[in-house]
Amino acid sequence: MKIVINEPLDMHLHLRDKEMLDAIAKLSSFAFSGGVIMPNTVPPITTKELLLDYKIKILNLTVGDQFEPYMTLFFQNYDYDFLNSIKGLIKSIKLYPAGITTNSDGGVDRIDVESLRPTLEAMSELGIILSIHGESNGFVMDREKDFISTYSRLAEAFPKLKIVMEHITTKEAAKILDKYKNLYATITLHHLLITLDDVAGGMLQPHLFCKPIAKRDEDRDALLNLALNAHPKVMFGSDSAPHPQNKKESCGCAAGIFTAPIALQKLAELFDDNNRLDNLEKFVSNNAKNIYNITPTTKKVILEKADFIVPKKYGNVVPMYAGEIIKWSICEVII
Repeated sequence: MKIVINEPLDMHLHLRDKEMLDAIAKLSSFAFSGGVIMPNTVPPITTKELLLDYKIKILNLTVGDQFEPYMTLFFQNYDYDFLNSIKGLIKSIKLYPAGITTNSDGGVDRIDVESLRPTLEAMSELGIILSIHGESNGFVMDREKDFISTYSRLAEAFPKLKIVMEHITTKEAAKILDKYKNLYATITLHHLLITLDDVAGGMLQPHLFCKPIAKRDEDRDALLNLALNAHPKVMFGSDSAPHPQNKKESCGCAAGIFTAPIALQKLAELFDDNNRLDNLEKFVSNNAKNIYNITPTTKKVILEKADFIVPKKYGNVVPMYAGEIIKWSICEVII
């Protein structure tokens, strides 16, 4: 059994920089037509010069794969003139609450409508998408739920601004999606598969530790309902976040799950197991094209129902399901 996915897209992707970028970039570009590249590098992507330099690095490393890096800026209070000058080079601006996740110390200390208004009104006028890591600094299991009221305030205050709730993890986020016309969401592979019990219910599993942390069964079920039914306001965003093995298997375990090399295979298995393979292309391609108004270069990824043994490591990065078998494989990529 084989299926064809046209122009698969990863709408939330960490490629890091320097040696890590060199090691992992082609693991995404091989199977995907493009990815929305997160800007929380060190230093963060906040200027035109940094953005162009980063994009060139990515393109040089992925040459021949027909892969488009859709670039983003790290949120600051940018003025209209700057945003107008750069709007053709970016697809979104990513807002991080300060200190809430990896390399986010330079994020926004207080998400207040009025203090953000000049930038968000400019983005609304220019058609630049706002994507958000939506967590408070409260109790870890409640951080996304606590942030829902912030999404509401922003959606109401800026009705022409497209807002993407990144890597949603809760039933509350799933519910609010239909309340506001201008709210959209990405969903990761791992949040469709695991709960907190998988992370810490027995022996601690460092390679399943991520932020936002996996939640409860009912939260995973709400996400599955959206993804398997290809809700038109959701799209796949892996949040694939590589860290060296020694940074994961340590007392200060880094947050992030590396799924880039297995994402399409495992999604095919998941959708097949739920008899929804007919919706896979919508979730990993069509919805993102519509939400972001993009037309990727033609690329066909052919998957077959054949065992794929996940490598134990890619370089010094351990992937999700390392050493295990996925029931679907990528058999051909046509560009």
